[in-house]
Amino acid sequence: MPEHSDPALPELPYDYDALEPHISEQVVTWHHDTHHQGYVNGLASAEETLAENRESGEFGSSAGALGNVTHNGSGHYLHTLFWENMHPDGGGEPEGELADRIEEDFGSYEGWKGEFKAAASAAGGWALLVYDPVAKQLRNVAVDKHDQGALWGSHPILACDVWEHSYYYDYGPDRGEFIDGFFEVLNWDKVADEYDTVVELFE
Repeated sequence: MPEHSDPALPELPYDYDALEPHISEQVVTWHHDTHHQGYVNGLASAEETLAENRESGEFGSSAGALGNVTHNGSGHYLHTLFWENMHPDGGGEPEGELADRIEEDFGSYEGWKGEFKAAASAAGGWALLVYDPVAKQLRNVAVDKHDQGALWGSHPILACDVWEHSYYYDYGPDRGEFIDGFFEVLNWDKVADEYDTVVELFE
């Protein structure tokens, strides 16, 4: 059987209470240690099932496992980006080439932000800023769950988790207030790094 490295829960790049008052220590603890860990475990289990089925030649459970790979894998990858997209010293607006590109592709920063907040308000999972290598432009995408509504080939550079476990403890049903809080800790340096990486690959 081929060897595969098991997925692992990444450590947070800051302390659990570092994002307060915008996101509480309790929410970060639950969200990272329980919810994100669940997607890591689900991905590992699905990969194990697929490997066993390939070896045995019995594929009756493979279709379900493949669905679990996309669901849990997307959950794992997007949560990893989500944690990196925040920082206790975040906030403000993008600068440099990323700021110029947002203005080029969305007309203005406020045009992008208003559209992104609309995606975050409507999504049943995630609001993403992605780079579309086919059209060679940035796009906002509203994704349900972790993998429904994604744009094939696009690369997320900014992820905002709008599942209820992200905000209900802190904000109740007021998702809009949570989204505003997210912008207060948004790590634009990380988003710019992700942007630079994909542009180097595709332009």
